[in-house]
Amino acid sequence: MPPLRRTSARAVAATRVIRERKDPLEDEARFLRSWFERPLVTGAVTPSGRMLARTMAAYADPNVAGPVIELGPGTGPVTEALIRRGFDQDRLVLVEFNPDFCTLLRRRFPGVTVICGDAYRIRDTLGDRLGSLSAATISSLPLFTKPLEQRLELLQGAHDLMRPGAPFVQFTYAVVPPIPAKCEAGSYTASRSNRVWLNLPPARVWVYRRPEPQGAAAL
Repeated sequence: MPPLRRTSARAVAATRVIRERKDPLEDEARFLRSWFERPLVTGAVTPSGRMLARTMAAYADPNVAGPVIELGPGTGPVTEALIRRGFDQDRLVLVEFNPDFCTLLRRRFPGVTVICGDAYRIRDTLGDRLGSLSAATISSLPLFTKPLEQRLELLQGAHDLMRPGAPFVQFTYAVVPPIPAKCEAGSYTASRSNRVWLNLPPARVWVYRRPEPQGAAAL
């Protein structure tokens, strides 16, 4: 796993106001209510914990040009971790299906782009809004609620929008990968983090990359 970068003074300043107006209990109540209403859409009953969010954000490199796509941001714990990581808010493009969460995210992170739409139709949902190839995609979607074919289509669609070698980052509570780790066609590689025991429930992060074409480094 990439090292967790020390929080910069700029990132601290950017998140200070966010931290002051957040209420973890309110966020958990929002998630629980959303889960009861639409369990297959929300997938989790609580937001990602801080350590899990930091682990996911650690795979995105602020020095790589391009926007960062976040799928299923919910109430924004991973969004905040990305800002702490050093990403300017205007580089973050959030795709959220729940309109209540979209409203909350726009209020909590006024500099980010929030798109209320279907992340599983990532090409249609984002269209030409990125402007350039993405540096990373960070996903908190409940992938196991979808058939494997749809999960693979999501991964392929995300990779089509990203730079070669850019990471598609996905967490899971399960002991098996959300997308198979072995790819017979060779269209992606997979690696995993250690289990994040401090999250409730414990989770693991999987990272999928599309291999760069041979000879690309020499161009």
